[in-house]
Amino acid sequence: MTETSPNTSPEVSAAAPAGTAAPLTAAPPTAEPLTAARSPEPPPSFVKLAMRNMVRKGRQSLLHFGLTAVGFIGFILLVAWFGRPTLPQ
Repeated sequence: MTETSPNTSPEVSAAAPAGTAAPLTAAPPTAEPLTAARSPEPPPSFVKLAMRNMVRKGRQSLLHFGLTAVGFIGFILLVAWFGRPTLPQ
């Protein structure tokens, strides 16, 4: 009869001596791979996800788009102002 310790689990085989680490057993292979369980359609594209997010957060998205547009136009005007040529008078 073998002595069981609190650290051993019932999954440990009788051939393994008490107090030693049990070998990890792999799960039995399944009949179908994991990718076959998913739906046949590909995941949505990033553009589709972004458009869905913009529709869901309507006002916030429009506010951020407006602020970005104003900031970009302001930046372009600032670069144009500092980069203007000096004409002789």
